[in-house]
Amino acid sequence: MLAAADHNCNYNCVDIARNTRRMFKSFQHNNGSNLPLILVHFKSDFMKRSSIIFLCLLTFGQIVWAQNEEKEERKGFQKENFFTGGSISLSFFNGAFLAGGNPVFGYSLTRWADLGLVGNYTYTSYRDYSYYGSDDKLRQSVYGGGLFTRLFPVKFLFAQAQVEHNWIRSKYIPAPNSGGVSQVQSISGNSVLIGGGYTTGRDPYNKSAYGYLAVLFDVGNSASSPYKDNYNRTIPIIRAGFNVPLFQGKGR
Repeated sequence: MLAAADHNCNYNCVDIARNTRRMFKSFQHNNGSNLPLILVHFKSDFMKRSSIIFLCLLTFGQIVWAQNEEKEERKGFQKENFFTGGSISLSFFNGAFLAGGNPVFGYSLTRWADLGLVGNYTYTSYRDYSYYGSDDKLRQSVYGGGLFTRLFPVKFLFAQAQVEHNWIRSKYIPAPNSGGVSQVQSISGNSVLIGGGYTTGRDPYNKSAYGYLAVLFDVGNSASSPYKDNYNRTIPIIRAGFNVPLFQGKGR
């Protein structure tokens, strides 16, 4: 019985194949074409249309992007990007005291970057200047200025880098009854300040005044920097300040 069933199955498969071949030949005779060619033609036409649509969308996107870029470039220099403001500095560290003021004038290069000029006046005082327990003092008045840049990854946080050149007038006061002599000296020195801070919200679209708090460290190697103590250790600088946009016009 199994052999007979296998024989009938082979016969039916052969018969189905013959019938399919006859149907295809009839379709080819009546329509003057064949199904595989129709399918190939359909796929080819679909691919062509898809490619054309894709190229059109790509070209449209490039045109829009170019127009936006051109629009940005046409803006160029904008006086509304100027800002002013300033900060005060305050620091206490291992017998050192620092206080100062720093007016600024800058320009917003992009929505996330500022560049500007900074002025500097700083008063510093060091106790036990020669060595711990010596009871002598050094007092300094610092005048100078430099360049700074701020980068805003988000509108309420920023990283800051600043280079300064300062002129320093210092007065050394020996310990009482030490027999030492007071000395006055004028020198100059460079500083490279790196740090970051928090703002109350710098909005590049709707410019308005904002406050900020920053912590900076002198990473330079100048021993005459006003931000180094007598052991050449960096004094952390805490600056609290504000920025005010300029030329915003009425109603802004």
